[in-house]
Amino acid sequence: MTVDPAVLTELGNLRTRVPELSGSVLATADGMVVAHDAHGIEPDSLAALAAAHLALARRFAHAVNHGELRESVVECDGGYITSYTAGPNALLTLVTSGDANLAMVHLEARRAVRRLMKILVLEAPAPNRPEIPTQMGPATPLARRTPMATLQSTFRGRQAG
Repeated sequence: MTVDPAVLTELGNLRTRVPELSGSVLATADGMVVAHDAHGIEPDSLAALAAAHLALARRFAHAVNHGELRESVVECDGGYITSYTAGPNALLTLVTSGDANLAMVHLEARRAVRRLMKILVLEAPAPNRPEIPTQMGPATPLARRTPMATLQSTFRGRQAG
């Protein structure tokens, strides 16, 4: 997969603006890496975990009727993992150290997401549905089933025995 150099430049610039940033991954909502600037972090694993986390966080948001999810923060002993939706089908995940200014991380990440969405259009793949066959000639009626209650009692008795 060829990545637009402008996307990689944006991820590199994000690292410059947020020095505590350990890695960033732009991925599809189903966990496929689009681009990354993640040295020492496995981008494929991070993308898959972030997509699963995104799906769960979206369910949380809908369960309490808070609308569409925009971002999620996981605070750990060693730092933060933040994910930001980039349209309906993508997300940007950042890994930062514990001494990161979380407000600055949010500010820069939100700006980066807006720029990335202008650079890269991420669309959902077209569903691969087989065509429904068309029936030639007149339609035949479906078979008619008779409920057990309408059958003669002698017939029902023989069937049960």
